[in-house]
Amino acid sequence: LNVEGAIFDVALVDVSFNGVLVKSDIPLAFDIGQEAEVTIHLLGDDIAIRTPATLAHKREKEYGFLIENLDIDSLTLLRRLVELNLGDETLLERELDHFFDND
Repeated sequence: LNVEGAIFDVALVDVSFNGVLVKSDIPLAFDIGQEAEVTIHLLGDDIAIRTPATLAHKREKEYGFLIENLDIDSLTLLRRLVELNLGDETLLERELDHFFDND
């Protein structure tokens, strides 16, 4: 998690086409609406999803970010990750329809 040039190591709790939920072992002094760049490392540093995001909510040590813009490579990786986690192509298509209807 890159916030104003500062790098924070956080754990990924959940990810969807709309947002990312992360957890930190230490409380982070972020404000709602604060912008960040989220990087989700899939295979070390070689393959990663990178996206600008905005802090939408925080609760204790969990922080929810709305995804703003995904480049095509990150969108492709995220699609595959969601597909693997859902295990059902019908659910994936429903998630994609919801994502594109909100744009």
